[in-house]
Amino acid sequence: MALVDVKPNRIDTAIANRIADHTNSGVEHTAQTLTWAADEHVLLALAAAGWLYTHIWQPQQRPVANHILAVSLATAFLPHALKSVFDQIRPDRLTIRGHRHGVPISGHARDAFPSGHAVHMGALASAAGLLPKTPCRLVRSVAVALSLTRVAVLAHWPSDVVAGFALGAAVERLLRPWTLTQSFRKQVNRRERS
Repeated sequence: MALVDVKPNRIDTAIANRIADHTNSGVEHTAQTLTWAADEHVLLALAAAGWLYTHIWQPQQRPVANHILAVSLATAFLPHALKSVFDQIRPDRLTIRGHRHGVPISGHARDAFPSGHAVHMGALASAAGLLPKTPCRLVRSVAVALSLTRVAVLAHWPSDVVAGFALGAAVERLLRPWTLTQSFRKQVNRRERS
């Protein structure tokens, strides 16, 4: 049993109702397919494959690969731990209209807060700061779009996604001092300021 009951706010409810009224099975199917790109299993597999590739073929990139793997592991664990503390019903359980328009049922009914997918995407968006400007912007745009698919399929309230995204970004930044060398962090900070 969770310790804290989280209620959606008026904006959350208004957005969910609007989506439920105006969605269709095609939109929902597309969003549900896209949302898999932010799934922890997919991201952990990609992080592990990237780590292995980097350690074999690009040893100069090992610190980044170590960082990405550590962040991926942390953001895979954290949402599960938080969902055992916070209890919030998913919007797809509160709308019948949405199901008539193609909204699927997502996960456990009371595991809305925070959005695990958004935690992963927030971490990815933050870690994109390690990249040059153009790829950084692309990765951050994709991360935001994939996070929003969780709202589109009514798996999460918008506030769950915003909180999860911010939490993921914070986790990535908190792990940087542990996983990246100081000289590498200074180089990234200079690039982010320019």
